[in-house]
Amino acid sequence: MSTTQVSSDEAGRGATAGSVGTNLEVIVIPVSDVDRAKEFYSRLGWRLDADVTVSEHLRLIQFNPPGSGCSIQFGKNLTSAPPGSVRDSYLVVSDIASARDRLLAQGVEVSEVFHEKALGGRFDAAGADDRLSGPAPANQSYGSFAAFSDPDGNGWLLQEVTARLPGRVDPVATSFASVSDLAEALRRAAAAHGKHEQRIGHEDTDWPDWYAEYMVREQGGAELPT
Repeated sequence: MSTTQVSSDEAGRGATAGSVGTNLEVIVIPVSDVDRAKEFYSRLGWRLDADVTVSEHLRLIQFNPPGSGCSIQFGKNLTSAPPGSVRDSYLVVSDIASARDRLLAQGVEVSEVFHEKALGGRFDAAGADDRLSGPAPANQSYGSFAAFSDPDGNGWLLQEVTARLPGRVDPVATSFASVSDLAEALRRAAAAHGKHEQRIGHEDTDWPDWYAEYMVREQGGAELPT
C-alpha cells in the first residue's frame, strides 16, 4: 500500500476565482444526554447559537468555538451514530499551553501537552509509545497536541499552529469575520514575532510593520517572514 503526500500548494491548484466556495459549516456529534452536553460546551466558553425543540422527538443545539468558522450541533434524533463515537476532532490554537490551562480552569480533564514520535502518534491512546511528553522540538508549528473528551467520550484534539503552511488560506475569500478571528491572527503574529526577536537578538521596534506583513502574507498563502 503506497502513501501519497500532497503539498498544500498542489491541493489548491484546482481552485480558481470562479470556483464555488465549499465551507465546512457544521459537524454533528452524537450525545446521550443533551442537557449534560449543553452544560459541558457552555463551560468551555463556546457560543450558544441555537437551542430549538421542534417536538418531543427532535431537539437541536448548536455551539460555536471561539474564532471558528465551523460549529457543532447535537441534540435529540439528529444522528444515528453511537454517542461518543466521534474521535480526534481538531481544535487549532495559537498557544497550546494557555488553551490547556483555560480548560483545566473550567474543570475539564485534559492530557498533558505532547508531540509525536512518529506521524500518527496523535491518534494513539494516552500513554502510548508514539506520544512523547512535552511540546514539539523548537515548538514547531503543527507539532504540539493535547487531548480531551466531552462527557460521552467524543474526543477533541488541541493542535498548536503558529505559522500556516503556504496555500492554506485563500486570499480572495479570507477576511476577519469577528473580533476573535482578528485576535487569533494577532496571537499567531505575536508568537512568530517573538521567535523573530530571539533570532535577531534584540527588540524589534518596527513590530507593527512586521505584524502587518506577517498577517498579509498568511492571508495570501505566501511564505511567512522570519
